[in-house]
Amino acid sequence: MNSYPPELLAQLAPVMFVAGLEPPPKQLPQEQDAVASAPDAFQVLAIRLREALLSQRKVAIWQPDKSKTFQVVLVDKDVRFPPRKLVPPEDPQYSNSHSPLSPLTPSSPLFPDGIIAPIWIRKHTTLVPSVFVIFMRIFEFPPHVLRSPLEGHDSERERLEEERRRDTDLAAEIAQRKKGTNDRGVKLTVVLMASRRLLDDPSLDSRLTFIRRHSGLDSRAALFVLSPVSTAELQDFVRSLQQALYEPALEYYTAHSKRVRRKRNRHSQAVASYPNPAAALVNPNIARPLRPEGWTVRYEYKMACFAEFRGEDEVALKHYQDAYATLTIMFGSTAILPPRTKRWAEAKVLADCINIKIVKLYLYNNEHALALSHHNTHIRQFSDFSRGWGIGEETYEFWSWVARQYRVLAELMDQGTRAGLVIPIHKPAAQNASRTIGVTELDIARTLGVNPSHALQHSGYYYYMAAKCTEMRRARFVAALEAEQNNSPISLSPGFSNEKKVDHLALVLELYTKSYELFKRHSPTPSSQATNRLTSWIAYRIAETHYEAGKFDTASRFFERIAKTYRKEGWYPMLNPLLSRWYSCAQRMGDVELSIKLLLEMMGQDLAESEDPNALEEDLLAVFQSTVPISTDEPLSFDISNAKPLFESKAVFWKAEVEVEEAAAFQISIASPAQTVISSVPISSLEIYFAHLADPLIVTHQPADVASSVSRVDLGVINLEGELYPEVSANLRLNPGAVLIFTGSLVSAAPATLSIQKLVCNLEQNTWRVKVPLDPHVPRVGSTSDPRWLRCLDPPQFIAVKRPDSGTTIVKPRPHLFSVSVLHQEPAFLDENYPIVIEVVNFDNRNLEIIADVLLQPTDIDYAVNSISANGETSTGLIKDISFGVLAPGVHATKTLTLSSGGAAGSRLLDISISAHSPQPDGATDTATGEQTDELDDPASPTQLDKTIYQQTIVVPTVAPFAVSNDVSYVRDREEWPGPASLGTFEDESLDPRKGTEALVNVTFTCAGPWSVYIENIALETVNAPEVKVTDCSIGLADGSLYPAEYLSGDEIQVFCNAKVGIRDDGKSEQYLFPSPGRYIVTWRRVLKDGSHGNMSTTVVALPALTPPMDELVALFDLPASAKLHTSLPLTVTVRNYHPTRSANVTVQLEPDIADGFIVAGLRSGRVPVLLPGGEEKLTWTLIPLECGYQPIPRIKVLDRRKAIPVAPSDGAPQAEGLVGEPVKVVDLRRDQRRVVQAETEGEGGDTTDTIDSGTIFGSILVLP
Repeated sequence: MNSYPPELLAQLAPVMFVAGLEPPPKQLPQEQDAVASAPDAFQVLAIRLREALLSQRKVAIWQPDKSKTFQVVLVDKDVRFPPRKLVPPEDPQYSNSHSPLSPLTPSSPLFPDGIIAPIWIRKHTTLVPSVFVIFMRIFEFPPHVLRSPLEGHDSERERLEEERRRDTDLAAEIAQRKKGTNDRGVKLTVVLMASRRLLDDPSLDSRLTFIRRHSGLDSRAALFVLSPVSTAELQDFVRSLQQALYEPALEYYTAHSKRVRRKRNRHSQAVASYPNPAAALVNPNIARPLRPEGWTVRYEYKMACFAEFRGEDEVALKHYQDAYATLTIMFGSTAILPPRTKRWAEAKVLADCINIKIVKLYLYNNEHALALSHHNTHIRQFSDFSRGWGIGEETYEFWSWVARQYRVLAELMDQGTRAGLVIPIHKPAAQNASRTIGVTELDIARTLGVNPSHALQHSGYYYYMAAKCTEMRRARFVAALEAEQNNSPISLSPGFSNEKKVDHLALVLELYTKSYELFKRHSPTPSSQATNRLTSWIAYRIAETHYEAGKFDTASRFFERIAKTYRKEGWYPMLNPLLSRWYSCAQRMGDVELSIKLLLEMMGQDLAESEDPNALEEDLLAVFQSTVPISTDEPLSFDISNAKPLFESKAVFWKAEVEVEEAAAFQISIASPAQTVISSVPISSLEIYFAHLADPLIVTHQPADVASSVSRVDLGVINLEGELYPEVSANLRLNPGAVLIFTGSLVSAAPATLSIQKLVCNLEQNTWRVKVPLDPHVPRVGSTSDPRWLRCLDPPQFIAVKRPDSGTTIVKPRPHLFSVSVLHQEPAFLDENYPIVIEVVNFDNRNLEIIADVLLQPTDIDYAVNSISANGETSTGLIKDISFGVLAPGVHATKTLTLSSGGAAGSRLLDISISAHSPQPDGATDTATGEQTDELDDPASPTQLDKTIYQQTIVVPTVAPFAVSNDVSYVRDREEWPGPASLGTFEDESLDPRKGTEALVNVTFTCAGPWSVYIENIALETVNAPEVKVTDCSIGLADGSLYPAEYLSGDEIQVFCNAKVGIRDDGKSEQYLFPSPGRYIVTWRRVLKDGSHGNMSTTVVALPALTPPMDELVALFDLPASAKLHTSLPLTVTVRNYHPTRSANVTVQLEPDIADGFIVAGLRSGRVPVLLPGGEEKLTWTLIPLECGYQPIPRIKVLDRRKAIPVAPSDGAPQAEGLVGEPVKVVDLRRDQRRVVQAETEGEGGDTTDTIDSGTIFGSILVLP
């Protein structure tokens, strides 16, 4: 931006003049020593005020901050403002005179047709302020002058008169300064500096009022008082002072804008006479007044500046745009602004500066597209104007101007980004496929990307554009300079002599360097490929600039670094010119080895049609002939990574896999460049390196009589175990586009991976020896053809080999011959150790080491607990390395795998993997232990290749050996209950089995499997619980046991047991869950097909948990099943109260009937004594049968009157007295049996239990004669 006046580019802000803060005068050394001990507080305050005011705002081009700060200018108290007009106000011609800077004033630098000058901006930024602040000292007596009461009233009056006199002088001085500021409309503010002692003086307010009135100061923000304070408080004072004066400053610039607007309106309505435009074209140097367009530009620019002073960016932008548009109209007519005149140059500078202002204001508002659009429009319009002015693209002046525009924009954006400007990201947004329906092609194109010239980018891009334009400027200047030296000058501009003093290459280098640094800084990530490529391109331009400047060593270092990137990413079209320029640098530096390497690399590149195909070969031969190497001990190696090789080489194997000692056919093709001639390159031999071979096969060069496009050389059979190679020779100096194919085969006696590692081409000439490596596995960049196999030589026919790993072949051992059979008798039983026999037979003619791996797959069966075991190892998942040993040919071996299944029935899955490989020699076992560990993970290792694997998955269905069913019935205990006063009821154990229930548990075992089962034993294992006690069991009967015995499928075994279930006296028996009485342990064996018995297995069957039903009040009838005629028999009724807390009031009533077959002797009707909880009462009757046969029992009614209900009277009958009780459940002990069954209910409640009581159904008595 140094090319333009800084006044026209700087950001304008309100100007504040500050006076009264002059630095103290320099003192003599002896005076400094005296004052150093006690510095003046007001001098320190003045110094701090100067620093605080000057630090608020600096003059800069980029300042988007809108804070209420001023541009402070320190002046003297007696500073004078420049006159508004040339004559004083008292002159009669004052109203008709003009400003000294007006184009109408003859002494003005703009007379007669100038538009605006930078001095006008300088006047309003350095000569005329918007506010004037004066710092002054208010008079006060020194602190050491004390007031004494002895002095009297005369001394006090003298003090007051002295203060008043000093205040009057101060007010007069302020009034004099106020007069000058009022003439210019400038706000005057006075800051009185006083000590803290004076601030506490009550007379200070009256003194300040006196000073304000006599000086004529305003009542608002015109008078302040400041005492020496700290730095932080001083900063607060400066901010408050600026905020108080900011509004008067805005009013000042607003008044100027109104004045300028009135002038513009008057001037646009006035009619003036101007010289004939035709006459102006004939003599452009005549003095003519400024045209109306010029006045419009002048006034619009002034109003834009005043709006910028006020901080109104939008208003300023509008006036700048109007001024720019009118200025563009003026440039469109050569009659208004003739080219190459002083006013034309001034107007052009003004247009450039207004463009920068407009772009900057757009960027302030984050309108990036509008900013860039206006900048591009400015360059396009003035480019069109330049063609009409005769300074178009063919002149250095044009490119100098364009470069200046891009550089100014770059510098502006650089300042903006450092101040917080955010550059937009122009990454295309990803579009949803469903949203693309109905979208126009234009919208789709917009989503794919943007034009870089239409998108604002970081400043590095515009520095790059400025550098490119500077290169064009230099090219045009060099052309003009050559024309001048040839006595045919093409440039007659006066700036041509100045252009000769410009160091163009230094400018280009500076711009490219800035662009390079900014591109690196704005890289989104260090590994961003797009940014790295562009950065490398800029670095390439820097290297070319160094080359043009003659700095060849610096250029060579740049070329080397850039070439690495281009080779790595495959940008060979960009690498070609770089190598050519780099080769020129190497020639200038005299680096012979670098020249040879670059020539060899350039031979592998694709040449353009205009390039000489023999030039590189001739240069290389010339280097070999005219130079000698530095050292002849070691050959020069072409060790440039990722470079295009001299020949395009490919290695192809016909088969992907071969067996041991089988020939693996291969072909190696070497193709010369199609356009570059290398037939004279001194190639002496070619080295072919094979994998697993230390020494290469060397093919020597032998010239051929007839050179064909495709030639073949047979290398024969190469044994990896052999030590001698056949002698091979061929014509290695190929014509352009020729192909040389080497054919042969490799034989290996051990498993391995065969490949051609590399090729080395040897060049020898005089004392030079150069090795050029070739990689047959890396395809040439840009080559799209697949590897090919030569099928026929005459005519040449090829077969495409599309195998991805065509450059290698795997030598595998011969597969091992063995058979595997898995034997087992399905289904398996639960709880059984199920044997699975694995048999392996070796049918090979070699010894084989057999190893098995077994995996038990997890299952989703509920409560399944599965495991496998083999060789003493048990696992629930995987058992590895089950060794069968080393099997000789024809030998078989077996291993038994045991499967244990628990839980529920279902299928179990096993994966069996059998691997066979040749055993290692005894001596190699220890040495190869470490190597085997790594080879086990490599599928292509020899150990893995020598392994043959057999895999099989078996499904073992598993069923339960027995189907178990349970039947539980409950019988009331018939023993006599102990009385309430019995001591046993007070023991710690509150359970009394005599008051409990007897449970009859019947368990049925059914052989459910398809195989017979040999049961060896069934044992009952009881639990140690006081609530339940097993009294007897059928398995302990002495009449003979049902086991050991063999049971067929479907056979049943029933086992029963009796258990006493106690009852609790605490009332919680209903909520108590009784445990299972015990469990049956069944020991059994499977009966195999041959009749033998299998492994012993154990099945545990738990007895069901007991849930006896609970009674409350019950009457138990005890009588015999038969009787003799006319013989008496007893009838006993026992009334029991099972309720733990409630007593019972029971009545018994005998209701005889004529039809009864018995004579009853006993209680007819009566009340049983009150039954306490847990009590019982027995009643006895005597019966005499009168008839034979089945006779019903006489009817006896038992009622519980505790739950009595009123008797409902019958119709017309009188009301009965008393209450009728609730019938008590009566039970025939002969049929006493209760079962708990499940009862289905509707709804969400689920199933419930129900009790079936068989004892409530009374039977009869059989009376015999």
